[in-house]
Amino acid sequence: MRKLSYFIGSTIDGFIATPDGGFEFFFPYVTGEYASYLTAEYPDTVFSPARVAAGIDDAPNKHYDTVLMGRNTYEPGLAVGATSPYAHLRQIVFSNSLAESPDPAVEVTTEDPLSVVRRLKQADGLDIWLCGGASLAGQLLPEIDELIVKLYPIVAGSGIPLFSADFEARNFELVESRTFDQGSVLLTYAKPAAAKDTGPEQAPASGQS
Repeated sequence: MRKLSYFIGSTIDGFIATPDGGFEFFFPYVTGEYASYLTAEYPDTVFSPARVAAGIDDAPNKHYDTVLMGRNTYEPGLAVGATSPYAHLRQIVFSNSLAESPDPAVEVTTEDPLSVVRRLKQADGLDIWLCGGASLAGQLLPEIDELIVKLYPIVAGSGIPLFSADFEARNFELVESRTFDQGSVLLTYAKPAAAKDTGPEQAPASGQS
């Protein structure tokens, strides 16, 4: 069965963006050995214009063939004219406020995210990348099988958190840790097998803007 993987950048104190959704403050750390590793190992997660600039536009997908986003995660691409930010993937945006898709390559849906993911998992293909943001990640937490955190040596104090959800302690197992020369750490966590065997939880209301 396909996995749902939350592959995301974060500060030490657990924020994925500024309070207004910006994440450019991570960019100075995406250099050298670290940038080369991400480009080579996770080309699927590279923004389409950046793939062209890096000369990897034709690189095959290694991990994912589908990306899931909330409206706020999709919005920065729209602001710079990138209506299809991950053109090499199937792109699904969850939104109750986006009336129609700005691009035929992007699917916009108001459907319950849990229902969509459970259906995607039953289909053939590579794994599914959850790109963000916090609200969508909180709704999909019961279905997240893998959490890959690009941990940057930054403390932000406030901002948009990794998850926005009610409190419930959920265990994940650390399966890999890789440290890079500029201080970033790539942490890979997996949902324990026992947790995967539990039945589907009740789907919460969508609440996605």
